[in-house]
Amino acid sequence: MTTSNKGTFVWYEHFTRDPKAAIAFYTEVFGWTIQPFGQGSDYAMWVNGQGPLGGVMSPPAEDAPLGWYSYVHVEDVDASVALVQKLGGTVLREAGTVPTVGRFAFIADPQGAPVALFTPAQKGGAQDSTKEGAFCWSELFTSDAGAAYQFYAELFGWKTIHEMDTGHGMYRLFGVGEKALGGMMTVPPGGIATQWVYYVESNDLDAALVRATAHGAKIMSGPMPVPDGGRIAQLTDPQGAWFAIHQQGKA
Repeated sequence: MTTSNKGTFVWYEHFTRDPKAAIAFYTEVFGWTIQPFGQGSDYAMWVNGQGPLGGVMSPPAEDAPLGWYSYVHVEDVDASVALVQKLGGTVLREAGTVPTVGRFAFIADPQGAPVALFTPAQKGGAQDSTKEGAFCWSELFTSDAGAAYQFYAELFGWKTIHEMDTGHGMYRLFGVGEKALGGMMTVPPGGIATQWVYYVESNDLDAALVRATAHGAKIMSGPMPVPDGGRIAQLTDPQGAWFAIHQQGKA
């Protein structure tokens, strides 16, 4: 087992009541393809030009939150589950093992945002997040960004890389070492529900938005410039799941 990806997002999964509709939507918007996971399995993997990046399936339980989840690499899922409980988080699904793949568990942070823990069975490299169709940024909207950060810093070893005042509150960039993985901010009452929102890289944001809205998505914010010189937009897909798109700025 490798620890080179420890604390990073390594897999993205979509729980939906209608996997066929979700597959039709996201393959059209991002150009992903679908690859079955094993013979007879109802689990389908999202694939971009770099290979598999996630999966799509019906929720494993009736009360499971719908939408996008990410899996964060940890050294020991069971030890991390125990730490989650010690830190005030909730175990949504007890640890389990997928043969040849790895061990995983679903948890929620103390503010209620769900995320998964994952210890891979085999070594594997991370995708290049700057490439078309790759997940490139993970953003936490929460009722208490300070408390959430303390939880994740303890659990995953994340560090604050930079903080900025957006005019609507402080935005904290977090990461592993010097590499930024995403951001988090406190949302005022009545704003977006506490959740993680994941960004996909696009070479042409405007064209991606045309495809998305033509197939039933709603633009919730943007398009707008961001400090890295790029542009972003946040959307909900036809089934109501949040996602976002990023386009790099010109060099």
